[in-house]
Amino acid sequence: MRLLIVTDAWKPQVNGVVRTYEWLSSALSKRVHLNMLTPEPFIRAPLPTYPEIEIALASPWRIAKIIETAAPDIVHIGTEGPLGFLARRYCRRHGIPYTTCYHTRYPEYVARRLPVPLSWTYALLRKFHSGAARTLVASRELADELKQKGFAKVIPWRRGVDTGLFSSGQIEKLDLPKPIFLYVGRLAVEKNIDDFLSLDLPGSKVVIGGGPERMRLQSAYPQAHFFGAVEGPRLGDLYRAADVFVFPSRTDTYGLVMVEALAAGVPVACYPTSGAREIFGGDACGVMSESLKDAALAALEIPRDVCRRVGERHALDASVENFLQIMQSAILRPNEEMASF
Repeated sequence: MRLLIVTDAWKPQVNGVVRTYEWLSSALSKRVHLNMLTPEPFIRAPLPTYPEIEIALASPWRIAKIIETAAPDIVHIGTEGPLGFLARRYCRRHGIPYTTCYHTRYPEYVARRLPVPLSWTYALLRKFHSGAARTLVASRELADELKQKGFAKVIPWRRGVDTGLFSSGQIEKLDLPKPIFLYVGRLAVEKNIDDFLSLDLPGSKVVIGGGPERMRLQSAYPQAHFFGAVEGPRLGDLYRAADVFVFPSRTDTYGLVMVEALAAGVPVACYPTSGAREIFGGDACGVMSESLKDAALAALEIPRDVCRRVGERHALDASVENFLQIMQSAILRPNEEMASF
């Protein structure tokens, strides 16, 4: 199989979408003839209201040349950004089968920043994903939700992480009062981090990540400990130092950081979301509640070995195999509705 993956989210950004495609591309390079179309070779400009994210300034002819050189059997368009729109346009004009992925609840994200009705953004996204042989999503629940909103050929893609990075290694010694409640992720308004940092909890709150909200959050919550963006083995060391992972987002479609925490043996406290239900799979590895404080305190009682077992279920190998199955079906049966694999 000759596969081209197109993603506007790429290094040096640090987020779940970037990590997903970094891990996926590394694993797929051993299985298929893979090419990546990312912002790296293009001139880039900061995204308005979010300068940490840069968007590629690419022309249609250059995108066309890259796709023609790759000569893919199928294109996977991972993001609804400039590269994604241009690649979609080329595929539709030249009859190349393509799949898309709905990683992010952009309508809700945009509504938190601008006075744009949800219906307008969902209409734009429906148009973007229409024509795809498959639209991949993180859970069956989200697939059903998008189908009700008029999206077609939506199919769950089993997500995974490099669990080895989190399941074993050192534990960073943090000279902080226990218990330690941890958040990892982008510091942005849509992540709802105030809901975590404003909680009256014992011990310490630790925040790992960067983003446009960092300065405001540090000023508003001086008792919290901000470590900035952390990657590689040290990130696993910090996860393992925590007692509870608190994930306050209501808009993430999945939340890879929850899987990372579980792989490290750290129980999760979060709101009831489709992503959390998919990850937990009915196991008592975390607590979902409309009271985030109650969830965080209750999660302290969860054994770490239970969390590790659930985390191991979300290993990258299974995710890669599922992805390849979806790509093969999209090539062979592009017009067929697929419920799941």
